Amino acid sequence: MSYLPAHDHDDFQLLDPAEAPAPGYGSGSLSDLLPSVAANMGVPGFTSTLPLAPADRVCVFLVDGMGWELIRRHPEYAPFLHSLLGGSLGGSGRPLTAGFPSTTATSLASVGTGLPPGLHGLAGYAVAIPGRNELMNQLRWQPPVDPRSWQPYPTVFQRVQDAGVAASQVSSPLFAQTPLTQVALSGGQFLGRTTGEERMDLAARQLACADRALVYTYVSELDGMGHRYGVDSDEWRMMLNTVDRLAQRLAEQLPPRSAMYVTADHGMIDIAPEDRIDFDEDWELSAGVALLGGEGRARHVYAVPGAAADVHTVWSEVLGDRMWVATRDQAIEAGWFGPAVDDRVYHRIGDVVAAARDDVAVIASRSEPGESAMIGLHGSMTPVEQLVPLLEVRP
Repeated sequence: MSYLPAHDHDDFQLLDPAEAPAPGYGSGSLSDLLPSVAANMGVPGFTSTLPLAPADRVCVFLVDGMGWELIRRHPEYAPFLHSLLGGSLGGSGRPLTAGFPSTTATSLASVGTGLPPGLHGLAGYAVAIPGRNELMNQLRWQPPVDPRSWQPYPTVFQRVQDAGVAASQVSSPLFAQTPLTQVALSGGQFLGRTTGEERMDLAARQLACADRALVYTYVSELDGMGHRYGVDSDEWRMMLNTVDRLAQRLAEQLPPRSAMYVTADHGMIDIAPEDRIDFDEDWELSAGVALLGGEGRARHVYAVPGAAADVHTVWSEVLGDRMWVATRDQAIEAGWFGPAVDDRVYHRIGDVVAAARDDVAVIASRSEPGESAMIGLHGSMTPVEQLVPLLEVRP
């Protein structure tokens, strides 16, 4: 494993966590999408904070890993999606922000609950279980914890269904009974379909089946290609082209009085081997650390009792010119997880939180061999990871 060269202390400039580009919670983030849609449908209890025109039937098509910057780079592979960029976010031509960390479990929970991570509590890829010296992987839901105590808030789908809107999720059958689906996307019907084409066709039919309908559909394969081959690969670009054709297929079937929104949970960046620091081989970074959570671009670092200040100092000295390194309270104060953090969520956040600004990642080759081998990564607040589209089509 390659190591980054030690920085020149004469040129070292510590990044201020308060100056990190925190997500636009409340005015332009993924957690604002469904509440705005529901408000525009006339569902009580919701407020619209996004400039979206009302529609009686709305389909949200979420493509895992399809960041705003990545669509902009590839007009030849995504001609349909690229043509919609100027109308993103209600015609403003702007993206949404994903939320922090910009990772799938966090973002799907933000979409489905309409809440920022500090409230729904899925505050990272892997976070500590408070009171236990153990990490919980929130994507795989391992080790298992009770979903409803971990995330007690109702989803937007549940709330709109209770208000008389026909809600449904059209996704892979593999996700039908997962705890993540239960806490983030439950409510209404779950309809499993294997292929992307089947999902697009069924989503269109579900939109047309009621006077008011909210339909969510999802494709994961682009994210998988990015992790395995990188976003600068032919494999990733070919999958982007497939996604582009799926989006157009759905758009061409929209019923009257409907709107389709294409969005994503995060973008992605390729990190070269020489720009990866191996926590498992670095005695400085690992000193005083009980658990290493999060992922390569967005780390939750849990210190052994009494060592939090020392761990923060060391991580700042080693990485603070390339990553925003914050204490738990600094990250909360800076709004990384939203305007508020529930008490039950507070200790899920690391004693130290480190988010990459530069092209760097903190991997763990022994404890996280699969994740450490991935080429494309995400999680932080840089534009390529954080910015996601909100592309709109109406019949």
